[in-house]
Amino acid sequence: MALSSLSSPRLPSLLLHYQKEPNFPFLTSNLQTPFNQFPKLSTINNPKHHQKMSRTSSSLIKVQASVVDRVIELVQSSPPTWQSALLSNLIIFTLGSPLLVTGLSISGIGAAFLLGNLTWRAFGSSGFLLVAMYFVIGTAATKVKMAQKEAQGVAEKRKGRRGPGSVIGSSAAGCVCAFLSINGVGGEAFTRLWELAFVASFCTKLSDTVSSEIGKAYGKTTYLVTTFKVVPRGTEGAVSAEGTFAGFLASVLLASFGFLTGQISIPGAAICVIAAQIANFGESLIGASLQEKEGFRWLNNDVVNVINISLGSILAVLMQKIIFQS
Repeated sequence: MALSSLSSPRLPSLLLHYQKEPNFPFLTSNLQTPFNQFPKLSTINNPKHHQKMSRTSSSLIKVQASVVDRVIELVQSSPPTWQSALLSNLIIFTLGSPLLVTGLSISGIGAAFLLGNLTWRAFGSSGFLLVAMYFVIGTAATKVKMAQKEAQGVAEKRKGRRGPGSVIGSSAAGCVCAFLSINGVGGEAFTRLWELAFVASFCTKLSDTVSSEIGKAYGKTTYLVTTFKVVPRGTEGAVSAEGTFAGFLASVLLASFGFLTGQISIPGAAICVIAAQIANFGESLIGASLQEKEGFRWLNNDVVNVINISLGSILAVLMQKIIFQS
């Protein structure tokens, strides 16, 4: 066909014929494409349309920025409030959930969440971070040589994942200190004392946990403090040089952290370390002479933990009052 025929007057009638012809479905489909489904160039190129979209995006950004600013302001509330404690814990527990499940059961996480709220309300982010550091170091120590401990039958249950009983037993004294601080018991003069006792309770518990777990993993000679009789690793009330030294270093580390975050002074940090070692010696005495003995079946690990950390807190307060008369 000559090129000139493309401009023939018959072209419209031919197209109409092809459109009706069933042998040319592709042509029929193309000719019937609903062009009104495509966006109009006038809308796309309309400056008012762009301005409207820009204003919408700008408004969303402002709202998001406002929400973020409000969240930051609430988290940084000074003094801390229950609202700031709840929001902070929701954020931290959500982001830290992969780590939490390695050391806590689901119910244990619930108990820890309540502890975190109470701690933040009483002592702010510094108190919360102290407890978080205790958890991280304690969990790491529990995981050391886990297979070996399991083979010897001295490992913590559930791969070291603590339940609510363990959480409460480890934090009972700290919770009491937090309640006393929140309610202003003793007035201004006792405010710092409650915080000192709080730090001492977790230094005591961390020292106990690390000394026990490292002793089970690396202790060469394990003996009872009451009779100095050599006993197998994991025996209640037994200690080892390796475990005792590791527990001492752990209490020094946590007390130093308390000092760096402004919770306690250098003398206060020394008091926390000393109180922790005395309390842990007392805990070993109880374990060796009374725990799980006839008539003392109620004296399980959680109860002994409460006694241990309470003793550490009380000793710290007494030493602070006696030595510094404050």
